[in-house]
Amino acid sequence: MATRDEIVESLAGMTLFADLSAPQLQGVAGRMDEAFFADGERILRQGLTGSGFYVILDGEVGVVVDGRQINTLGRGEFFGEISILLQKPPVADIVALRPMRCLVLAGPAVEPFLLDHPRVMYRMLQALGRRLTGANRARS
Repeated sequence: MATRDEIVESLAGMTLFADLSAPQLQGVAGRMDEAFFADGERILRQGLTGSGFYVILDGEVGVVVDGRQINTLGRGEFFGEISILLQKPPVADIVALRPMRCLVLAGPAVEPFLLDHPRVMYRMLQALGRRLTGANRARS
């Protein structure tokens, strides 16, 4: 397990948290739990209840829809937010492609977290817009 300072240092290097001050990053690190997943472990299951907002510290995950991998996410990227925000089951399986370490914010804590950190919410919306644009290009 990483120390809080190590987690803060990791967060400081991520685009999602780039606008936060050092004290704000300390607060974020204190609100999130560290989680580990083995290679091949399914973190979220398509069609089942989402459990939280995950930020990848190390490793990679595959985004799998109906048995087909459609994307890969790595360090600094996140998942689980759509299910939490819409209160709907995940639309994809999220599977560790190698050993994973991430930070997790439990579902009920996501809305207050985003309202407390509007710049993180803005960066999240930018990332979601990029994902949507990429998905639309892939379909055409």
